[in-house]
Amino acid sequence: MSEFLKFAFEVLSQVVYNIVTWLVAFVKVFITGWGEYFVIFRTYFPTLSIAGKILSVILMVILAAIPIGIILLLIRRAILNYQLKADKSDNAALYREIGRLNKQVLDLMEEKNSILALKVNAMGGTERIPYMGASALTDDVIPTVGNVTSGEAAAKAAPAAASAILSGSSDPKKAPVVRAVVSSDPGEKVEHRFPKLTLVDQKYADFQYPQYNNDITLEEFVEGYRLFAASQMKLYYTPEIIRRFVAGMASSKLLILEGISGTGKTSLPYSFSRYMENPATIVSVQPSYRDRTEILGYFNEFSKRFNETEFLRALYEANYRPDPTLIVLDEMNLARIEYYFAEMLSVLEMPNEDEWVLDLVPTAWEGDPEKLDGGKIHVSTATWFIGTANNDDSTFTITDKVYDRAMPIELNERADAFECEPQPHCDITAEHLEYLFQKAKVEHPISDDTLDKMQKLDNYLVTRFKLSFGNRIMKQMYDFIPVYVACGGTELGGMDYIIARKVLKKFESMNVTFVRDEITGLINYIDKTFGKAEMEDSKSYLRRIQNLY
Repeated sequence: MSEFLKFAFEVLSQVVYNIVTWLVAFVKVFITGWGEYFVIFRTYFPTLSIAGKILSVILMVILAAIPIGIILLLIRRAILNYQLKADKSDNAALYREIGRLNKQVLDLMEEKNSILALKVNAMGGTERIPYMGASALTDDVIPTVGNVTSGEAAAKAAPAAASAILSGSSDPKKAPVVRAVVSSDPGEKVEHRFPKLTLVDQKYADFQYPQYNNDITLEEFVEGYRLFAASQMKLYYTPEIIRRFVAGMASSKLLILEGISGTGKTSLPYSFSRYMENPATIVSVQPSYRDRTEILGYFNEFSKRFNETEFLRALYEANYRPDPTLIVLDEMNLARIEYYFAEMLSVLEMPNEDEWVLDLVPTAWEGDPEKLDGGKIHVSTATWFIGTANNDDSTFTITDKVYDRAMPIELNERADAFECEPQPHCDITAEHLEYLFQKAKVEHPISDDTLDKMQKLDNYLVTRFKLSFGNRIMKQMYDFIPVYVACGGTELGGMDYIIARKVLKKFESMNVTFVRDEITGLINYIDKTFGKAEMEDSKSYLRRIQNLY
């Protein structure tokens, strides 16, 4: 132990010696060494040339400036610390508060730029805005270089800004809002937080509705559309595809059009809506869609204005129209449907149509659109949502949750072109279309023989594959098959399509390699139960699944 203490003493002594030596050297270099420096200076200075004397003086001044600068910095630091602590306040907290306020200023500036961008988009502006003052939040004129430099914008901005600041009102109904022109008269401006929806109110104030055809049958309706699409729009579809589309409308408010690119998935609902003279709204789904605000919009607390979308406008306008309204979600599986469309899926499941409402804002304000009830929008029963979907590496898989609620329609081939006489539009109300659906269920109910065969197939699937039709699929089947028959199809054809797209599709989420041989047995059972010439859609689908593994 004594040896260790001796070792530690010598090491620490050397460390202390080196530190003291460094401090002494530092003091000698900048303070006590000046006597030696001046001796050397006086020795060489008389013998130096003029240039040498000037350089020697500059060198001595630089050497003198270093310690003087260090001393001044230390003195200044000491004075600053004394001043900051003189009021005995917590300056660290003050610095944090200043930083927080600076961050809030940056956030408000970013919010302001977003609002101004919305304003430019809404007004269709294409010029680059050189200045964004308070007038941009209160005027309907996009600032330009001319009116900014002329001082008009500044003159208009000052009173508006002063009024907004001095009012200090806490009433949200009196908060400053962005103005929207809702009149053809450029001088008349009304403040609204839903400018697009207010324009819809004005559009239908004096709207002349067409004479609706309430005598047409489903078969005439389907064939009329096929001829209209061919003669007026040069789009060709087989009667089978149109049959499935109309029967799908009878069984679900959400239809999913699947298939390879170029088969007319988007053109089908677009041309169908033109046939009924109520053009569809096409919403291009973006990969960034995450929640309901992407399609419904959101209320901007800063500008006191609702950021409206085309989806919201179409949803609102459907409350004015008695004819069917189609809203197309183009490439709907570029984002996860169960994220951005979740609330709509839940609302459409409500058995009472009076409960088909969506909350937009918590309270109603004076001047809100007429069809909003307490800040809520009603989803009209005359509205159908049509989604188009491609299955490739750039898209998400559509989950069973969505498939169970929707009616999938496959378009994997193009129909042959044909010539026909020009077919006129067909104005039909959604109420009459629903009446035709109900009439088809009465006139073409599913036969007992078909129901018995369906029950046997259900028992087989439950026993061998743990698959079942489920109550929702059964309800859709009772709605789909009668309308499919009324449109010119057969009962087994409608059942074949439902089983293939709604029941057997669940094999895709199973480990088919373990039930591969069982699929062959299922195909043989379908032949035995329904006949070898029937249920070709289901059997071809099973063979395709079997060949994948």
